[in-house]
Amino acid sequence: MSDKNFETAIFAGGCFWCMVKPFDSLPGIEKVVSGYTGGTVENPTYSQVTSGKTGHTEAVEITYDPSKISYEELVEIYWYQTDPTDAGGQFADRGDSYRPVIFYNSEDQKEKAEKSKKALEQSGKFSEPIVTSIEPAHPFYKAEEYHQDFYKKESAHYNRYSRGSGRVGFIEQNWGNQ
Repeated sequence: MSDKNFETAIFAGGCFWCMVKPFDSLPGIEKVVSGYTGGTVENPTYSQVTSGKTGHTEAVEITYDPSKISYEELVEIYWYQTDPTDAGGQFADRGDSYRPVIFYNSEDQKEKAEKSKKALEQSGKFSEPIVTSIEPAHPFYKAEEYHQDFYKKESAHYNRYSRGSGRVGFIEQNWGNQ
């Protein structure tokens, strides 16, 4: 299959370590890459991004086959990984580099993300406003290799972190077993 059959989705939902696993093994997912987007520095490093001076957000770029999994399905899975009411970061990770964002690559993705966000707002699931932003995609820079597939490489650390950060508890309490 050639690359022309694949599309990409870019989601920011706090620490990118925790955003890979939910998408990684789904049918139709070609790859999930941890990286940085939305900032002013080309090829930033982790330390530059976490300094808060580059304007980048930690994100994942998902390459997928739209004939096997739809963008709408990806957005739905995205919501289940985040606290869409917290614009100041996600869980224990605070600051702009951890803010929740759906970065769209086309007008079609923008419309689908906005429709999904509106449906979540209207669902009444949360008493606070849904503040996840929907923004045009920016250049995406792959993070350092040690960040890639962190949940596989460092599973014990990943499991402690995802639970200790409050992410797992929030997801269980607010999203259940989706």
